[in-house]
Amino acid sequence: MNNNKLPIILFCIFVVFWIVLAIDPLFRHVWILENIVIFLFAPIVVWSYFKFRLSNFSYILIFLLSILHVLGSHYTYGATPWGDWLSQFFGWERNHYDRIVHFLYGMFMAGIFVDLFKKYLPKNRFMGLLFVFCLVFSIGSLYEVSEFIAGVIVEPEPGLAFLGFQGDIWDTQKDMLLQAIGAILGLFLISTFLPKRNQRV
Repeated sequence: MNNNKLPIILFCIFVVFWIVLAIDPLFRHVWILENIVIFLFAPIVVWSYFKFRLSNFSYILIFLLSILHVLGSHYTYGATPWGDWLSQFFGWERNHYDRIVHFLYGMFMAGIFVDLFKKYLPKNRFMGLLFVFCLVFSIGSLYEVSEFIAGVIVEPEPGLAFLGFQGDIWDTQKDMLLQAIGAILGLFLISTFLPKRNQRV
């Protein structure tokens, strides 16, 4: 397969997937709120393909994150069937789909940001890793804050479904912790296994 075509193929698959899951979501208000992220960043990803193309690996990570997110937007993160199946398998009382996605967000975005900023990262290895970690964690934390603001503005039932607390008052803090752990693991894997000539961290 032509390497230049892979991002286009992934984008076409995502569009079809998004259209299918846009039909009759559990809460339309939640679907709209969750898809603000898609509406904002999908054009940027398309623009990047023509202006400052990322690696195919980064586009694969973006694709996977986007698929996980639109699944969560269709069912709500607290009611995603795959999370229920995992909970039943492991004997958990809570649907942990949102926790899994937050962890993967941290790990995947670490790789994406290293690719995006590889020419501009500090030459000092530790400072480069710290910069990417802070960027991933900051954006994830801002999303949590915006999620809370949006959740309290909309009607109570969709708002609670959007927040996805599932009765856990520490849900936001745990989500932030998991994305931090994911980012650290992602940076560790990148700095350990990525060929030195392809990285600045």
